[in-house]
Amino acid sequence: MERYDAVVIGAGNGGLTAAATLAKKGVNVLLLERHNIPGGCATSFCRGRFEFEVALHQLSGLGTPEKPGPLRGLLDQLGVTDKLEFVPMSDLYHIVIPDQIDLTLKPERGEMITELQKQFPDESEAIENYIQLVYDLFTQVIGAFYLKDPEVTREKYPLYFQYALKTTQEVLDKYFKDPLLKTVISPYWVYMGLPPRLMSFVDMAAMLFAYLEFVPFHIRGGSQALSNALADTIISNDGSIRFNCGAKKILVESGRICGVITEDGQEISTDYIISNASKVTTYVDLIDHEHLPQEVLSEFRQCSLSMSGFTIFLGLDCEPQTLGITQSTNFIYGHTNPDLAYERMKVVDINDQDYMLLSCYNLIDPDFSPKGTSQAALVTLKYGEPWLNIPPAQYLKEKYRVADSMLQVAGRVYPDLRNHIEEIEIGTPLTHMRYLGTPKGAIYGFDHFIKDSTLFRPNRTHIKGLYGAGGWVGYNGFQPTLESGVAAAKAVLEDMRA
Repeated sequence: MERYDAVVIGAGNGGLTAAATLAKKGVNVLLLERHNIPGGCATSFCRGRFEFEVALHQLSGLGTPEKPGPLRGLLDQLGVTDKLEFVPMSDLYHIVIPDQIDLTLKPERGEMITELQKQFPDESEAIENYIQLVYDLFTQVIGAFYLKDPEVTREKYPLYFQYALKTTQEVLDKYFKDPLLKTVISPYWVYMGLPPRLMSFVDMAAMLFAYLEFVPFHIRGGSQALSNALADTIISNDGSIRFNCGAKKILVESGRICGVITEDGQEISTDYIISNASKVTTYVDLIDHEHLPQEVLSEFRQCSLSMSGFTIFLGLDCEPQTLGITQSTNFIYGHTNPDLAYERMKVVDINDQDYMLLSCYNLIDPDFSPKGTSQAALVTLKYGEPWLNIPPAQYLKEKYRVADSMLQVAGRVYPDLRNHIEEIEIGTPLTHMRYLGTPKGAIYGFDHFIKDSTLFRPNRTHIKGLYGAGGWVGYNGFQPTLESGVAAAKAVLEDMRA
């Protein structure tokens, strides 16, 4: 029987940084991945002459060498920064609501404020005060949690205690009157999946602060380049990776991890496992029922699965400017009612009431597709349940019907888009379920309601030697999941030293 100090299940962002961290510390670590390449969502695929980016829209928390963000420090420690080329985005985002607004904001605090004040002069003071609150609040969050202050008190961190349990909508309503301004200043809620009425304001402040303070970035070569660089770190530090080899069973004895059985039937002995698989898969599918702690099932009953996505990957036979696409990140809305958009996520159909995002990487990386072409990803959020109810014989027809509707909506903003499609691939919630192995294709783990925050549900292990990484044990997005793997690896190292 083979033995490893630690085994990591799943080569998504969290699994890669966990295994890389352990390998660099001299731990004999094995990473199991059922796919034939590393990355999970941080990957790409080819159709015709295009290589499509799967998931990365805007990389947060990186910063520049002169003004490094937390993610740059993490990647520096893992030895991958010098292997990658990061391209700063010149725009924060472009948001368009036909017949209401067409606005581009820059990733710089002063410029964003000035442009918003120009568009909404009656609320100039409120705009400045709101952005100041975002900075002041998240500065306190950094001090209290990122810097691990042992004395987090109301007197020391008054803003955090004031806003920790407030929703984004409460704060938007407090500061602004115009529903159009509220929509324009908060489109990032779709990166978390919950509308402002249900989303923690601390989470919204964290995203806006990260993008304004450290600028959003693109990785030349896409997120697959990052995944490959992390895999190289693991291997070059004597760690092991097995592709086309997932985990079939996590072995538990007397309440502690003792090994894992791979999909090809091999039993591997280990005292530590970091699972980057979904929390549901980890505890329900990989662990025998008699070893499943009841508190895990109790937690699951209190949680709900996040939505999935419906994505159209477009290979276009022209440069983006030909179609009027002039920004890399484009929020396409049909109205100013986020609760209506959220309800639309619970049905299969797509129309102009759905919120959409169009990302075009060629605007910041002209070599991202062959010369004279461009590629774009058009995505909207959808829960997986309605797609599971479609009879298999009708699935393809529904998939293309819904994609056609989505292109019609996008055509209101980019009228000639459909006429320049050379390659197209469509991903539904069932596609996500198949490739990610997540229940109902959930892409954000569990819904991140305030009641599910680490204030009330800390990330802890229920079986000695078992740790989690990725969006199912914390927040989603590239920066949080990359950070989660490092945190899990550090927890394992501390346990090894104990």
